[in-house]
Amino acid sequence: MTLIKSFATATLAICVLSLSGLVATADADHECALNFKVKNIKGEVVDLEDYEGKVVLIVNTASRCGLTPQYAGLEDLYKEYKGKGLVILGFPCNQFGKQEPGTDAEIATFCSDRYDVSFPMFSKVEVNGDGAADLYKYLTAKDIKPKGKGNVSWNFEKFLIDREGQLVGRFQPRTKPSDKELLSAIEAEL
Repeated sequence: MTLIKSFATATLAICVLSLSGLVATADADHECALNFKVKNIKGEVVDLEDYEGKVVLIVNTASRCGLTPQYAGLEDLYKEYKGKGLVILGFPCNQFGKQEPGTDAEIATFCSDRYDVSFPMFSKVEVNGDGAADLYKYLTAKDIKPKGKGNVSWNFEKFLIDREGQLVGRFQPRTKPSDKELLSAIEAEL
């Protein structure tokens, strides 16, 4: 009986605190964009919460795309700002024109040999549709400027996450890593 009384008292207290606005509720707009576990390009499970406290730029990548040279710009961006807290996370994807057909090992070798990529790369994922990675289902459901919500349109679309893990920007694939609007958004979060 004491257990039931304690439960009832605790429930009442939570209701009172909720009404007074002192308890945060689980609101989809306030979830952390880093509340996901994914596999890195070596197949190891990575908890994205490890990146909380950093400014994160998530990019879906491909090695046989007209935008593939953006790897160089992303690497330059990473080298310039990683000391200030920026991390870039690359997610290879083969959904757009089958422009990322390789295995994770082949992708890792390509990124290293061709562009000297040092930022974290992850296992190949889908970014749209029923098979989309949970991370991308979350990212594409948010109405974030300048692009807004909806499916990823092509390779090298960029999602900016602040130090608290909140999605704060979404940029079109053709937005270069050196684009003034993207750089301004990153610098504002650093």
